[in-house]
Amino acid sequence: MNTHNGSETTSYEVLVIGGGSGGLTVAAQLRNREDAPQVAIIEPSDKHYYQPLWTLVGGGIVAKEESERNEADFIPPGVTWIRERVATIDPEAHTVTTEEGQTVHYEQLVVAAGIQIDWDKIPGLKESVGKPGTGVVSNYSFDTVDSTWAAIRTFTGGNAIFTEPKTGVKCGGAPQKIMYLAEESFRKQGVRDKAEVLFMNAKPSNFTAPAYGATLRRICDERDITINLEHELVEIRYGSKEAVFKRADGSELVMKYDLLHVTPPQSAPDFLKRSPLGNADGWVEVDKHTLAHVRYPDVFALGDNSSLPTSKTGAAIRGQAPVLVENLMARRAERALTASYDGYTACPVVTGYGKLLMCEFDYSKNPKESFPFDQNQERYSMYALKVYGLPRMYWHGMLRGRM
Repeated sequence: MNTHNGSETTSYEVLVIGGGSGGLTVAAQLRNREDAPQVAIIEPSDKHYYQPLWTLVGGGIVAKEESERNEADFIPPGVTWIRERVATIDPEAHTVTTEEGQTVHYEQLVVAAGIQIDWDKIPGLKESVGKPGTGVVSNYSFDTVDSTWAAIRTFTGGNAIFTEPKTGVKCGGAPQKIMYLAEESFRKQGVRDKAEVLFMNAKPSNFTAPAYGATLRRICDERDITINLEHELVEIRYGSKEAVFKRADGSELVMKYDLLHVTPPQSAPDFLKRSPLGNADGWVEVDKHTLAHVRYPDVFALGDNSSLPTSKTGAAIRGQAPVLVENLMARRAERALTASYDGYTACPVVTGYGKLLMCEFDYSKNPKESFPFDQNQERYSMYALKVYGLPRMYWHGMLRGRM
């Protein structure tokens, strides 16, 4: 691994923006090839997080430290690491400039900058989340995830509200996974009969893929969990422990809460919203099958910051990365882009301690399952895969470009 800092112009055959799941996987797969191009990654963070574990941290199953590694340990051999933040992208000139003033020239660009958590979009959220006495918690940050389990294990009754915003989010199932763990914890703690568990979802359906959504709705019915669709959290009055929701008809509902787990609104990173690469919402506008940009043929994107109409998960990146690498190398060789991504994604929805629904589907939203049994039912085997198998596959396989 090389590191680079400075204000002069540098040039690389392939430049990757983002050292998260997508960026590291693509860089590793490129470097593992016999015809490996010269690669650099722009990534400011010195820590890397396996974020799917944060649901399990919030449920008291694992320690949050298990999700953290040093970024340096996963920069692939031979790849230059530029430890800076991106300021602007000029796809006409094939350059990226950093906030520190460095200009980096590329032949091909891979945009894998992830998704931005907009904590400040809900008044009262940033000031209250994870703070003692507010009742407001969230699994969506390493700094706040411990507060979720602290609130669940000390809960004595009242309204336990779990929210999902209108925007796309990292792992579409995560907003409700923690709710199932909390509900079971309340039963184990002997306070379930004093608790009202509510899922306040701003979207018009409780889950993206209808077949699994029906099963999750049945689970909620069996466990006396109330689902309110098209209810968007718009304000938190943490002093009085009130949550304000906006309904589809524009009216507002004010609810008292004792525990409020917030999935914050999320969007494309600001530098992408300002760039020529984004669509109207700022997502990098790529062909949904080839992952090549629709206007700039030397630009590719994958993962959460892309316009791909599928759930934003690590499993989706695992399906996207080989397609992107194949097509990027075809572009370098001036060949047709023939590799195609079908929208495959997976959401392992934890539905309790030792129970999981392994939801796998493609662009059609129809199940596309990997295992020789009906995955549309809760299983311990799939829970064990999530807790013990997938983290190892991630650190030792996916990020090393081996799968």
